[in-house]
Amino acid sequence: MRWTIKSKPSEDKVKHLAQALNVEDFVATLLVQRGIETFNDAKAFFRPSLDHLHDPFLMKDMEKAVARIELAIENQENILVFGDYDVDGTTAVSLVSSYLKSYYPNIATYIPDRYLEGYGVSFKGIDFADDNGFTLIIALDCGIKSIDHVAYAKEKKIDFIICDHHRPGESLPEAVAVLDPKRADCSYPYDELCGCGVGFKLIQALGSNREQTIDDFIPYLDLVATAIAADIVPMTGENRVLAYFGLQVINSDPRPGIKALIHQIKKQTLDITDVVFIIAPRINAAGRIKHGNHAVELLTEFDFEQAQQFASEIEQYNSDRKDLDKQITKEALSQIEDNHEKERFTSVVYQEDWHKGVIGIVASRLIETYYRPTLVFTKSGDKYAASARSVKGFDVYNALEACSEHLEQFGGHMYAAGMTLKEENYQLFKDAFEKEIEKTIHPDLLTPEISIDAEINLTDITPKLTRILKQFEPFGPQNMTPIFLSKNTKDTGYGKPMGQEEEHIKLFIKQNNSEGIPAIGFGLGSKMDLTTNQKPFQAVYSIDENEWNGKINLQLRLRDIK
Repeated sequence: MRWTIKSKPSEDKVKHLAQALNVEDFVATLLVQRGIETFNDAKAFFRPSLDHLHDPFLMKDMEKAVARIELAIENQENILVFGDYDVDGTTAVSLVSSYLKSYYPNIATYIPDRYLEGYGVSFKGIDFADDNGFTLIIALDCGIKSIDHVAYAKEKKIDFIICDHHRPGESLPEAVAVLDPKRADCSYPYDELCGCGVGFKLIQALGSNREQTIDDFIPYLDLVATAIAADIVPMTGENRVLAYFGLQVINSDPRPGIKALIHQIKKQTLDITDVVFIIAPRINAAGRIKHGNHAVELLTEFDFEQAQQFASEIEQYNSDRKDLDKQITKEALSQIEDNHEKERFTSVVYQEDWHKGVIGIVASRLIETYYRPTLVFTKSGDKYAASARSVKGFDVYNALEACSEHLEQFGGHMYAAGMTLKEENYQLFKDAFEKEIEKTIHPDLLTPEISIDAEINLTDITPKLTRILKQFEPFGPQNMTPIFLSKNTKDTGYGKPMGQEEEHIKLFIKQNNSEGIPAIGFGLGSKMDLTTNQKPFQAVYSIDENEWNGKINLQLRLRDIK
């Protein structure tokens, strides 16, 4: 692990904010590091409000999208709500379809088959629309590069409205409306919405014609918060507001489908981490193992007993997914070792029978062992398909773009992407990708980094501090859980290894004459010796809460020690 301490912001800004808020300087430092420099900034950060959401009509083409949907309703047209098979896509489809169905019956949904159709808008989906009399398709979390597909639909007299958040190509599809805050010509004030977030702005705009206020849309925010968490978009601006209120819905009155997924969890209040690790993988498992339609069925079901049945089926898909990703990860690691590829700048592996639904997860698992940009390929029809994952600070999308002459198609983000290529181009691409990464990646980025917000003493950890840090939530990219460094700490002698293979540690640490604080370090079992016999060590940690048998106690979540 490479420890880096964030550079200290302007001392004047820190002092000014600390005085304005009556907080310690290091708390003000945490805020300034997040771009919060004034009392009003802090008020917006600590007191999120739905009033902070932007007018949806500031988004390019929003008026065209609303007008076309209103015309379809007026003419009694059939509308098909189309979306990707991942969490962002299925939540977006569930949100827009359930909203439209609340006042118009001629609505159906379509999720492409991950294996037969692949990612995004498909010709098969357009043919389905044509065969069943649909004249308008609303595409969510996909479509920004579907130029040929939209042209094909146009020939069949089917209109498209695209609601996407991925980077556009050089030209846009000739759709009736293209809603994407990342469009170069879109001046919408926030361009980090997820696909479901763009869908939410669409229904917000539609609601303005029905004299609906933002309060009418609160019940949909459990879906939006789930998508924000799963898609790992920045937890800033509108995303943070939507996630904040979405978590309140999840914890108070979630839709039956989400309630069915979480009703057996003993934790009293779920946070964004629980959404990432409990709700999102189960929704994703439907599209990975079976079909994304199962996720939409669950999320749009209003009978709780039926939702429980759907949730039970999805739980089985998730169990199957876990078994598959363990098995494939093991095979992929063996392939890297057998091919003597441990010392490369990239991991690029392929096996034709690997399950396409879990190769993205496997890519993330491989990075835990070989920390470098990673691609996992499998056979998909007559082509090779891959999921890419990157390391912190490196843009894998740009690297793929540099090698695109060998690819059939690709799309995605800085840290995650998907692509297809012809079998004969696999080795050419693999070699080109390795050369591109070697040429462009900074060597430091090949070592995992722990970014430390501030050095503090254990005596600084007070009830007031924990209350303030609690208000930093929800956490996510660009508003990560604050990480602290404390030096010259010691275990009081109660430390012990944990886990079946003693892969974790539990300590009770103190510093000088401070009171001891319980600390847990997952995956730090190999460093237990550093803490024995009262040896001093440096600890990097976040301040956490441990909920057990209904009681909540403070504990440190160790990230590393040395």
